[in-house]
Amino acid sequence: MTSPSETSNKLTRGHWLVLAAALLGWMFDGVEQGLFPLVGRPAIADLFGYGDQPLPEQEEQIAHWFGYIIAAYLVGAATGGVLFGWLGDRVGRVRAMTLSVFTYAIFTGLCGVAQSAWQVFALRFIASLGMGGEWALGVSLVMEVWPNQSRALMAGLIGAASNVGYLIDGLVGQRAIKNLPAINAWLVNAGLGAEWADALTAHKGWRLMMLAGTAPALLTLLIRLFVPESERWQQERGRGGTAHWATKDLLGVLLGSLGPGLMILCWANDYPLSVCIAATLGGVAVAIVGYSYPVVRYLQREAAFSGRAAAEAKQTLGRMLLAAALAGTALLGTWASAQWAAAWADKMTGQLAGAKELTQMWSAIGAIVGTIGAALIGGWLGRRLTYSLLCLSSIASLIWFYQFNPVFNWRFLFGGFLVGVCTASFYGWLPLYLPELFRTGVRATCQGFGFNFGRILAAVGTLQTANLMKQFEADTSLFGVTLTGGYPLACTSMSVIYLVGLTLIWFAPETRGKPLPE
Repeated sequence: MTSPSETSNKLTRGHWLVLAAALLGWMFDGVEQGLFPLVGRPAIADLFGYGDQPLPEQEEQIAHWFGYIIAAYLVGAATGGVLFGWLGDRVGRVRAMTLSVFTYAIFTGLCGVAQSAWQVFALRFIASLGMGGEWALGVSLVMEVWPNQSRALMAGLIGAASNVGYLIDGLVGQRAIKNLPAINAWLVNAGLGAEWADALTAHKGWRLMMLAGTAPALLTLLIRLFVPESERWQQERGRGGTAHWATKDLLGVLLGSLGPGLMILCWANDYPLSVCIAATLGGVAVAIVGYSYPVVRYLQREAAFSGRAAAEAKQTLGRMLLAAALAGTALLGTWASAQWAAAWADKMTGQLAGAKELTQMWSAIGAIVGTIGAALIGGWLGRRLTYSLLCLSSIASLIWFYQFNPVFNWRFLFGGFLVGVCTASFYGWLPLYLPELFRTGVRATCQGFGFNFGRILAAVGTLQTANLMKQFEADTSLFGVTLTGGYPLACTSMSVIYLVGLTLIWFAPETRGKPLPE
């Protein structure tokens, strides 16, 4: 099949196939990401034998494991962003994207047959390799294939697609919980043993929902058979640029992943605070060196072959770190604050059926609005000013949601909607901005590093949220205002991370109106 031309404004069948495959991939990616926040608490309680009504001390154990498994997902996605990004720059966007979708689909499904929390931890890590890679590959493919003037709309659709996945989780989860007895009967009538049917539908059906995560594997057939490759990448291969990638450089990525692994190990075992802080700083440093190693070696080989200036390589590495910081701000704010909204609703209502699903649904609807809006505003006002506005609105929405909505009602759900609009808006802005920082030969790997490395920073915040909940269990007075303790105070405290992004963005280049770098 002939690939659509990036230099022409005429849209072809290839353009739409690329967009359809990428949007479906991101939608299913959102489904996979949103599954664990919905089923995590009943899954962990089941695996530890706590039942459906855990005691207070058991709730603390559940909160810790919830944080550990999310942290494993975040570190795995960071690793996968570089690993599959490298593969996309080396062998092509389409082939690498096929493998990434297959990876996250199969290993998410395997979580449904796990027998311990450690097994879920490991399987979730492997699944997240594919999730992190799919983002970098899909963004590269769409942005390289579609015309320059379509970039803002494409970026908004990219962000919205994953949040449609979150919305699907909420809708399906809410319907499934209400109909678990009927689903159990249907499984038995279909020939499944009663013992198996009971196991799949027990504890809010978390096993059944995880097993359903294998569905995206079918998408790989569509991608592999019908989606055309990026002409920009094919031209880069024709110039010999892809030959500068070397498989042996992936050893750096493997070693780099050990840093965050050590970080999680320290926090998971209650080592002294000084040890945990040192491990965190060291782990981040090891990850930066290891994950960037393939790009460094690529640039060195390319410079020796083509005589590219060292200053260009330095600029590429600097932009990678800047992208990681900007994405890390958004991801840390999301995972350490916004993502706990559903769990808070669940705890606030005493695990009222449908409470967390409704919260996630309204947050996802807001996120769909926010991602499209942020990308379009970024195309209108410019990348830097838009990012600044997103930071300010995120802080305001999180404070209002967590501190001024103590009862689960329509106002609480509207607060979740606003949090979704503001905090998820970055995921429409990032696919607009990050591809504009890097040229074709290194785009997938560099933006995979930039977007997903932020997940390591987010893992730190995720691990600390449980500790903050313990430290800020009681209400606190600040400037004469009483702040609600527990989930609200911990999540409100983590929202100040957006102030870091508000400062960093003004050191970033403005790219509005410029074509993608070649």
